[in-house]
Amino acid sequence: MKTKHIAAGLAALALIATLSLSSHAQQSSVTVYSGRSSGLVDPIVKAFEKDTGIKINVRYGTDAALYAALQEEGTRSPADVFWVNTAGAVVTAAKNGLFQKLPAALLKRPAEFVPKSGLWVPLSARFRVVAFNPKTVKDSDLPTGVLEMPKLVKFKGRVGWTPTYSSFQDFITALRKVHGENKARQWLLDMKKLEPKSYASNTAMLDAMRAGEIDVALTNHYYIQKIIAGVREGEFEGTAEEKETATQPQGNVIGTHYFAAGDVGNLELVTGAGILKTSKNAAAQRFLEYLLSTKTQQLTTTTILEYPVVSGFALPKTLLPLSEAIRRSPKLDFEQLSDLNGTLKLLRDVGVL
Repeated sequence: MKTKHIAAGLAALALIATLSLSSHAQQSSVTVYSGRSSGLVDPIVKAFEKDTGIKINVRYGTDAALYAALQEEGTRSPADVFWVNTAGAVVTAAKNGLFQKLPAALLKRPAEFVPKSGLWVPLSARFRVVAFNPKTVKDSDLPTGVLEMPKLVKFKGRVGWTPTYSSFQDFITALRKVHGENKARQWLLDMKKLEPKSYASNTAMLDAMRAGEIDVALTNHYYIQKIIAGVREGEFEGTAEEKETATQPQGNVIGTHYFAAGDVGNLELVTGAGILKTSKNAAAQRFLEYLLSTKTQQLTTTTILEYPVVSGFALPKTLLPLSEAIRRSPKLDFEQLSDLNGTLKLLRDVGVL
């Protein structure tokens, strides 16, 4: 009997040890669903793994595709963190109950753009602008408001936009919220009369501008900044094939046009991340802390040329000061950008998608 008790005890200890090792293994890796591209995420992931010894498993895709996957997987999802490219996607995920409440210590790290819900954290900021070819366009040729863009009839066939890109879709959602559904629909219909060229990525679009295909384009500020700085690495939101065939013409620095203060064409947007409600992985929080660390935020500023959300960084001189960029943006709560489905329906209805 004594031998049986000893054997049972040893078996129990073995089971406890196995469970402990399993738990440790789970804490030693984090699964991230990333709407941001591998060119941007991989360097950060490698640095995190080197600094912490924690393995990061990344599944890449568009914000919309990954969000759909999370909904389909439900409680079976292996994801710990959802790292998205746009405010609309992260707000939609939060509103639909995908995220767990984040600790106050983490939410205190960003100095800007912290959501009231406390369900996600901003990681970087960018602003909508107009890019133009200074060889063919003067800044004074461009309107003071984005609603006036359809009047640029002299640039018919030489305007670029990216209807399938998430930041463009966030802009259309903001346009709907600020000016109403009917005006947003009419703006899209009027823009179509300019016969704009559609591009799968902002990188390809601005390369097309440098090659002389177009003169004016709706984009995010940092794509222009990367050209000014000579940075080709980082985010490319097109397909792998498009990345291989994208041209890299030299010279011809692109100009940046800002609309009047408060115009929706200057919309501020953020990337962000949340921890899935289904995750029990403590290392997920550590990964978010790393994304808000001085090291990663500095990388965001100097390499990607987005704005950091943590204060205390010197910005490149070519960047508009953050306070001025915020002043120019419309006062719009990110929570209002959650109606992505309504925007996609509108874009399909008018034949843009």
